[in-house]
Amino acid sequence: LGREIIIDEDEALLRVSGGDARKLFNAIELVVKAMLSESEIRITNGKVLDTIQQNIAMYDKGGEQHYDVISAFIKSIRGSDPNAAVYWLARMIAGGEDPKFIARRLVILASEDVGNANPNALLLANACFDAINKIGWPEGRIILSQTAVYLATSPKSNATYLAINEALALVEKTGDLPVPLHLRNAPTKLMKNIGYGKEYKYAHAFEGNFALQNFLPDKIANTRLYDPGKNAREEEVRKWLKGRWKDKYGY
Repeated sequence: LGREIIIDEDEALLRVSGGDARKLFNAIELVVKAMLSESEIRITNGKVLDTIQQNIAMYDKGGEQHYDVISAFIKSIRGSDPNAAVYWLARMIAGGEDPKFIARRLVILASEDVGNANPNALLLANACFDAINKIGWPEGRIILSQTAVYLATSPKSNATYLAINEALALVEKTGDLPVPLHLRNAPTKLMKNIGYGKEYKYAHAFEGNFALQNFLPDKIANTRLYDPGKNAREEEVRKWLKGRWKDKYGY
């Protein structure tokens, strides 16, 4: 800066930094920037507290406030409130948040909270992430806003999120169950002779490109892991599955 910085009082600086050198540096930087237009830069307790309160998102980036704001942003989208979503997005932008961090969270949310209720959500979120990498600030705010509003106003489903968690829990419980013989790869004559691949039904050789057969290990046959969400699209998926699997999985 080429200017003298005078610290008249340091109690507030030490209190807000809590002994964290990074936070102390951030606090001093914010206060100094806020005083650049003044004739001299004299840091006082009052100036520190006023500046930190006005710029808490920038000061606390990476701290508790940082995670509180992103949490509010994600929960607003999950709760289908585009107004709150855009507000918290603006808070992050004003606080100097990394746009790539925001875009990554939108990609995760699109799959976890919208899922197959609207599969296009993941496509848009991924396109948003790519665009942010190409464009950055300030125009990136428009892309993030479009994506946040789209996700907030999309129907919601966490059915696939629950499905993989159920599957992982089942694997943890049951271990490495053997692959049914008819599903095994049979690259050699010996493997074919001992039954590998035998009685496998090639779906495309049957009407409707579907053949009723078991694809799970015998010990957990008929176990339903994916339960379609209660939304228009997944209700159609449920009917489709019911039409093919009948009562096997209880759809």
